[in-house]
Amino acid sequence: MAVLTDPISDFLTRFKNASRARKDEFSAPYSKIKAEIARILQQEGYVWSYEIDTSGKFPEIKVKTKFVERTPALTDVKRVSRPGLRQYVGSDEIPRVLNGLGIAILSTSRGIMTGHEARKAKVGGEILALVW
Repeated sequence: MAVLTDPISDFLTRFKNASRARKDEFSAPYSKIKAEIARILQQEGYVWSYEIDTSGKFPEIKVKTKFVERTPALTDVKRVSRPGLRQYVGSDEIPRVLNGLGIAILSTSRGIMTGHEARKAKVGGEILALVW
């Protein structure tokens, strides 16, 4: 297995590929931040559910992708901040994705949250990804 330098990007890419290939479910190595991203994606309606599988040697997160009339709920996802170039924004600089049709996922001092929640709480942070 290859060494990953950006596990969040790997998780988002697996999600995008599973949606485009019309797969009902995909799995990725577990981490707390991936579980929080999956929680936000479920809360916003991009996935049906997720669960943490600890039966194997290493824990995995299994995510059930969502389809609406055979069309994936996810259109695209863009990783903004990466290990080589971090992107930080203040609460007034949080981008709106497709005029509010998509979401921005941020890592703030209060945890992982959507751009809308961060604006409401008036906290900034690192932009992890844009989802639409």
